[in-house]
Amino acid sequence: MWRYLPKALLSYRRLNLCQNVFDHGNGSYFMAFNGASRGLVDSYNRGSVFDTYSTSCTKMVENDTKVNSVSDMLVDSFGRLHTYLRISVSERCNLRCQYCMPADGVELTPGPELLSKDEIVRLASLFVNCGVNKIRLTGGEPTIRKDIEDICLQLSELKGLKTLAITTNGLTLARKLPKLKMCGLNAVNISLDTLVPAKFEFMTRRRGHEKVIESINTAVNLGYDPVKVNCVVMRGFNDDEICDFIELTREKPINIRFIEFMPFDGNVWNVKKLVSYYEIMDRVVNKFSDLKRLNDDPTDTAKNFRVEGHRGTVSFITSMTEHFCAGCNRLRLLADGNLKVCLFGSAEVSLRDPIRSGADDNELMEIIGRAVKRKKAAHAGMFDLANTANRPMIRIGG
Repeated sequence: MWRYLPKALLSYRRLNLCQNVFDHGNGSYFMAFNGASRGLVDSYNRGSVFDTYSTSCTKMVENDTKVNSVSDMLVDSFGRLHTYLRISVSERCNLRCQYCMPADGVELTPGPELLSKDEIVRLASLFVNCGVNKIRLTGGEPTIRKDIEDICLQLSELKGLKTLAITTNGLTLARKLPKLKMCGLNAVNISLDTLVPAKFEFMTRRRGHEKVIESINTAVNLGYDPVKVNCVVMRGFNDDEICDFIELTREKPINIRFIEFMPFDGNVWNVKKLVSYYEIMDRVVNKFSDLKRLNDDPTDTAKNFRVEGHRGTVSFITSMTEHFCAGCNRLRLLADGNLKVCLFGSAEVSLRDPIRSGADDNELMEIIGRAVKRKKAAHAGMFDLANTANRPMIRIGG
C-alpha cells in the first residue's frame, strides 16, 4: 500500500529544529502514496522543486530564545522549547462533524469536572510566566462557552502573551467576534471543509454553511489578517474542491490550510480517505503553476505558499505523510484539566486535581516540567496511530 524510499533527514538539536528534509537524487527520500502521487513524483524528477515543496529547514538561532531556570520546565529532553499552549475551554459543540465525533456521540466530562474560568486563567498565567507567548482557545466549540469573552479579556492582559487565537467552527462567530476582538482576541482560525452547503450538512450533520461563510467575511472586515480557514481533505468528499478553496485567497487575506485526514477514536479513519500532501500539491500546481513557497518558521506546523498575485496564502499540514515533530513547540491543556504534550500521544497528566488539592505554582511547575521531559521525539506512524487508543478529537481540542 505504501512505498518507502530511504528516509528523510531528521535532526534534533537544542533550539536548532530542522524538520524533515527532502532532497531528490542525493540519498535522502520521501514517503509517497502509491499510485495517487506517482505523477507528482515523476514531474518533480524534472527539476529542483523538492527544494520548494519539502519542509522548511529554517534554523532557529540559540541566542534568539533565552531559556532561564523558570522556563526550563517548557524544554523537553530533545531541546524543544514549548511556547505555544492550546487550551480547550469546552468539550461541547454545536456541530457533529464526522471526522471529529463518533456517529453515536461521545460521553462528555461532567461540568463540575471541567476547568473553571479562574483555573484556566491561573494555569495560563503560569505557562506565560514561564515562556509561553501564544495561546489558542479550542473546543469542542469555544464560542458556546458563556464566559468566553471574560476568558479572552483576562488572558489578553497576561504580560508576555503576544498572540491570543481561537479555532472555531464559525457557526456563532459572526455576532460574537466584534466583542471578542475588543477583549484581545487577535488571531482567528475557522474550520470549513466544503464550499457546498449540501456537503456541509452531510459532514457536520447540521445546517449552517451560510453562517460560517458570514463569519469568515466578518473576520476579514474586522481586519484579521490572515483569516485562517482549516480544511480537512477527504477523498471522495471534498478533494474536488481544492482549487475552489484556493480561489478564496485571490482577493481576500485568507490563509487556506489543507489538513491531512488524521485518525482519532471514533472517526472511522481509513487510509483510502487520506489525500496526501503530494497528491494535493499535484492538483494545485496543475492549475496554479505560479505557486511560490514562503519562508516558514521552524516551529510551523504548515508548509506555506502564495499564488502569484493572490492577496491570501495557501498552507499544507502534513501530519500523516511528513510529520513536523522536530519543530514542535505545542502543549495542550484539555477542558478537564489534563495536560497533553502530544496530540497523538495517549499520556496525560492532570493539573486540575493538584490545583483543587491546594498545589502552589512551584508544585504545578514541577508536574508540568516532568510531563514535558517525557515527551517523545516523534509520534508513531499513521497505521500505528490508527490502532492506538486516543480521545475523540472533540475531547482533545481542535
